[in-house]
Amino acid sequence: MDHLILRVATKLLFAPIILFALYVQFHGDYGPGGGFQAGVIFAVAFILHAFVYGLDETKKVLPQRALVWAMVIGVLFYAGTGVWTMLLGANLLGYDAIVPESTHHAGQHYGILLVEWGVGVTVASTMLTIFYQFTGREPDIDQEDW
Repeated sequence: MDHLILRVATKLLFAPIILFALYVQFHGDYGPGGGFQAGVIFAVAFILHAFVYGLDETKKVLPQRALVWAMVIGVLFYAGTGVWTMLLGANLLGYDAIVPESTHHAGQHYGILLVEWGVGVTVASTMLTIFYQFTGREPDIDQEDW
């Protein structure tokens, strides 16, 4: 695409969108938001990039193989946090077991951050994988055949 204004605007908006996704991610345990919303916002930055620069350029920046690894790592963080709390003798996702000597429930804070980070990474990579698959597929019939 040769539209200079769109290319510059995308470059200017990309970093603030990522920054907002990180804000939602790390403040999701204090207010509305969290991993799911942050993951979708993060994916939107790359979808905007693909709309303006093309899918092939976006796949150079964030290849499909990296997204597959991110999905696996995100799920492992979520599930691993639950297994970790069970190994510490608590229920699944019983976060207080992470820091048992804390009087201010620090384990709750750490556990929620780990789980929400896992959800955010999984959602962002899954959304981008779905986007890559839909936009990269060839049409079944030609436009003239409609």
